[in-house]
Amino acid sequence: MIIVTGATGQLGRQVVERLLTRVPADRVGVSVRDPEKAKAFADQGVRVRQGSFTDPAGLAHAFEGATQVLIVSVDKMGEEAVRQHRAAIDGAVAAGARRILYTSHMGAAASSRFEPCRDHAATEEALRASGVPFTSLRNGFYATSALQFLGGALQSGQIVLPADGPVSWTAHADLAEAAAAVLADEGRFDGPTPPLTAGQALTFDDIARVATEATGRTFTRSTATDDEFRQQLVGHGVPAETADQLLGVFAAGRAGEFATVDPTLAALLGRAPITLDTVLREQLSGNEGR
Repeated sequence: MIIVTGATGQLGRQVVERLLTRVPADRVGVSVRDPEKAKAFADQGVRVRQGSFTDPAGLAHAFEGATQVLIVSVDKMGEEAVRQHRAAIDGAVAAGARRILYTSHMGAAASSRFEPCRDHAATEEALRASGVPFTSLRNGFYATSALQFLGGALQSGQIVLPADGPVSWTAHADLAEAAAAVLADEGRFDGPTPPLTAGQALTFDDIARVATEATGRTFTRSTATDDEFRQQLVGHGVPAETADQLLGVFAAGRAGEFATVDPTLAALLGRAPITLDTVLREQLSGNEGR
């Protein structure tokens, strides 16, 4: 039994969809906070159980009979994220899982300038301490995050962000397919994987060029200071702590933490990964049609 957590989220849902093309549905289970949202999976024969990283007793039921558990990292930062991940690891160990998989991040390190990468490093340490074989999927930076940083620039054409560095923006769909491939081929990787990245690393200068080519409109990139960007975020209601954490993306990018390009993802997929160019064109063509 392969258990996938967070199976109604953007990544987890796609992992399950792709896993069902590789293994029978009766070998797949999902642990979700709201089972009603996973009804489509239940209808296909997937075992659906309620589970939350904040409810250890519930996790024991959700993970029952697991041979592998994929822990999809939570949308939190700091100690709360690490605490929830540790609870999920403890639940997988208690359930007798023979392997734990975890969606980590390229650049995971205690010294990272980006807090989630420090959180992922702490979670990987908890995995090592668990005594159970584990695979840490070091995912490339989600391409959707680049679109979120663009925000209103998709309409205005003005990309105003702090100084950045090249980032290996990678599509959710590719990372989900890779996770399914690794789950179906148990033990293919032991410990952290190489960075699972798309085939190129782009700066926001590059993204402005791609957006211009995709739409025929002019997109310009200008640089805000870190303090200006922070004030803008706080002015739009973003908590100061969160604004500081978001600035960490740019500090880490400038330090080259996300610039690595690695062939492992392409090898897992058996094809070239989706490019940010493609993701951008799809998003921008959708906006043009509105």
